[in-house]
Amino acid sequence: MRYLLIDRIIEWEKHRSIKGIKNIAMSEDFLEFHFPDRPVMPGVMLLESLTQLAGWLVALSSDFTKWVLINHVRQCKFYSFALPGDQVELTIETTEATKDGQCFKGIGTVEGKKKIVLDFQGEIIDLDLIEDIERKQKEFAILTRETPWR
Repeated sequence: MRYLLIDRIIEWEKHRSIKGIKNIAMSEDFLEFHFPDRPVMPGVMLLESLTQLAGWLVALSSDFTKWVLINHVRQCKFYSFALPGDQVELTIETTEATKDGQCFKGIGTVEGKKKIVLDFQGEIIDLDLIEDIERKQKEFAILTRETPWR
């Protein structure tokens, strides 16, 4: 994956919800051209952040055997720009399961102000088809601070 957009996972409840953080740094390469002299995190990257967080929820709920790949955006609304220096708080909740996959609702906020609200569906796949499971478990331990650094 080119962009790993979740910087920290702060809480979760298996099969139900997960909360994470995306810190937007001025050094993010996608800000260079979006927009010159007025950097803004592209909306599609906020959408991708939420879908990656849903992937983490599916992974931890399945003991790291499954992941989700987005296959349908049911509704997406953008409210204002996310800028360098912002800390985007992301929340994903599962909703209904359909014959085509699992549905999720997500929201991204900065200092309590909505930036994105997303309702999407994803196909649940075997994690080992796209990633090394042990590597994903180690990433999760880092993102949740389960790995001691001191």
